[in-house]
Amino acid sequence: MIVEDWGLIDFNEAWRRQRELSDAILHHDHPDTLVFCQHPPVITLGRNTQSGSVLASKELLGSMGVEIIEINRGGEATIHNPGQLVGYPIFHLQRTKPDLHWFLRTIEECIIDALGEFDIHAGRVDGLTGVWIEQQKKICAIGIHCSRWVTSHGFALNVANNLDLFSMIIPCGITERGVTSMQLVQGTNIDPGSVQTVIERHFRSKFSL
Repeated sequence: MIVEDWGLIDFNEAWRRQRELSDAILHHDHPDTLVFCQHPPVITLGRNTQSGSVLASKELLGSMGVEIIEINRGGEATIHNPGQLVGYPIFHLQRTKPDLHWFLRTIEECIIDALGEFDIHAGRVDGLTGVWIEQQKKICAIGIHCSRWVTSHGFALNVANNLDLFSMIIPCGITERGVTSMQLVQGTNIDPGSVQTVIERHFRSKFSL
């Protein structure tokens, strides 16, 4: 498995590079690649986004420099902004296990186990993809796209990002639960780079790549 760190990168540029990687993996036997990055403030709308999920006007968001982008992953509306660790596993599942349910649950397991190393107890909520604190606050959103068993998009873990923007959407279409971050749970500064190192180790172990 190759790991790439794209740093702080515009969302559309990262999406373009994901498509290039997907094509290389599908047609040119490129190794499976786990990408880490962060994005400037942006709202992305997955394929299942319901009308009304964006609460703020386009004019207000535009004045704040926040773009709204419709994308081809599953799930609904979410926020990306600096301090959030984004991971894009561009994997050919026929090299491991061609099972999307297994793939999503394994990503969740990687995040849950990584959070445990920071003394943060996290888990799942039945019927809802992602990772949660006390089953009430989402700390990691997950949404993927899969074509011919090659995956793209991935997870967004709130490490030390500003959560105020989440009040401008209905995160993942869920009104009865909130969002949180590692820094908020711990009450201390957390470096996304240190979290990235731990997550990479769990990906290598659990996907046996």
